[in-house]
Amino acid sequence: MKKVLIVEDQEDILEVIRITLELDDLELHSASDGEAGIQLAAKLRPDLILSDVMMPRMDGLQLCKRVKTEPSLKRTKLILLSARGSTEDRRAGLAAGADAYLTKPYSPLQLLETVRQVLR
Repeated sequence: MKKVLIVEDQEDILEVIRITLELDDLELHSASDGEAGIQLAAKLRPDLILSDVMMPRMDGLQLCKRVKTEPSLKRTKLILLSARGSTEDRRAGLAAGADAYLTKPYSPLQLLETVRQVLR
């Protein structure tokens, strides 16, 4: 069973992501900001991290950079989720090391398909 860590500071969005991903056989965990997310990721060593970009304490770009430079998390896949959808924002997310970048609002099916592709 694949482990997925969801890092999202808005409870309602977290719940929608959780309900969507429960359609697949995934072990789900969550954190409310990047700082808590990096600490939990170090313990869990998830296969995938889904992270919001705009969060308090440590944003998704900073989280992504930390994950990709941490030797124990180097193989962890990461999908950034953001309301910011410009080409520049996407480039910044991918340059930070994200494996995919989804712009909100996205459909549950789009999220599920992106997760499946990244985990393959």
